[in-house]
Amino acid sequence: MIKCDIVVIGGGPAGLSAAVSAYDNGVKDVIILEREESLGGILNQCIHNGFGLTRFKESMTGPEYASRFIDEVEKRDIKVKLKTTVLSLDGKVVTAINDTDGVFTVEAKAVILAMGCRERSKGALNIAGSRPSGIYSAGTAQKYLNVKGYLVGKEVVILGSGDIGLIMARRMTLEGAKVHAVCEIMPHSSGLKRNIVQCLDDFGIPLYLNHTVTRIDGEKRVEGVEISQVDQNKKPIKGTEKYFKCDTVLFSVGLIPENELSKRAGVKLSPQTKGAIVYQNRETSNEGVFACGNVLQVHDLVDFVSEEAELAGKSASLYILNGKTEKDCINCNAGDKVSYTLPQIIDKNASGNVTVYYRVKGVYKNVTVTVKEGDNLILAVKKRVVVPGEMERIVLTEQKIKSLNGDVTVSVEEGV
Repeated sequence: MIKCDIVVIGGGPAGLSAAVSAYDNGVKDVIILEREESLGGILNQCIHNGFGLTRFKESMTGPEYASRFIDEVEKRDIKVKLKTTVLSLDGKVVTAINDTDGVFTVEAKAVILAMGCRERSKGALNIAGSRPSGIYSAGTAQKYLNVKGYLVGKEVVILGSGDIGLIMARRMTLEGAKVHAVCEIMPHSSGLKRNIVQCLDDFGIPLYLNHTVTRIDGEKRVEGVEISQVDQNKKPIKGTEKYFKCDTVLFSVGLIPENELSKRAGVKLSPQTKGAIVYQNRETSNEGVFACGNVLQVHDLVDFVSEEAELAGKSASLYILNGKTEKDCINCNAGDKVSYTLPQIIDKNASGNVTVYYRVKGVYKNVTVTVKEGDNLILAVKKRVVVPGEMERIVLTEQKIKSLNGDVTVSVEEGV
């Protein structure tokens, strides 16, 4: 058994930032457990630029961004175990396995969950056709191309307009493939506006909104794809079919926080985010267990992952240094046109302002974002446009929080 103050599960951008933050806030005995053979997580396969614009005010590739935090971990001599798979979490005891130590346990005073997220697979979708080769998730295709050097196909159709799918449309084109279309079942893209412009518009790749794949042809290898327009109920409309001859289909149909470990540990999860339900300090329903990054909520930018992880790392260190504190809690709920809010619970006894993150359900223009306690308006902020592909935030001051007597609701009101 290994004993330590804080164990961080995951060595991607969230885990690295959380470990550094915990160390800098007074807790030096930190260990990172990472299942891959190197630190950095998904950033290692993201060789495109655009990372770090918010945090470092410069455009970096994924590996460059990761290296900044890996260097900080090494400077502090924070312990790291690579090629280590975590098997279970029981209270604050982590059971893991690797080639060197075999099965071992880590008994910690606090745990930080930073396992990231995974892609939703084709198996989660109802698409007619056999099971030919040439069907990949966008992230898998990205790893094959950027890490292993394999081009997975030459004639491509992409289902879903998530950021990974948009980026892979550009990447495949740059490597000589022909991307015939990106189709999206929703009336709006789920990716960032900048990625639509830079990855599709700049390369003349069409984006078909309100469309989905209705058939995949091919026995041994994909030979063609049929896409169709959908109605308001997301059902294909007969007579709107388009057909593309292709050898590859990429799926970019959403990311899911990697929370099987959390679920087995009894951490309460949100049906909306699929991540843990947390207080503003990112503590979960399990005392002393914190969560951050894409395992908590799927972020648009890695800069915001690092920001949230720093909060979790600081909170874990304060939990150890100050001990358990009494909480006076209210709920922060998602109201009209809002799909979720985070944190879901606000502790009135905690000091400092609270940044509430939220996502909207559709594209809305000229709106007012409100925070209400019942019918009592607490805060109102005007927005020119809000879209589901971009995470929004609103700040509640400590003074406003202390004045609250009941739960609050974040809503979007049009024409106000």
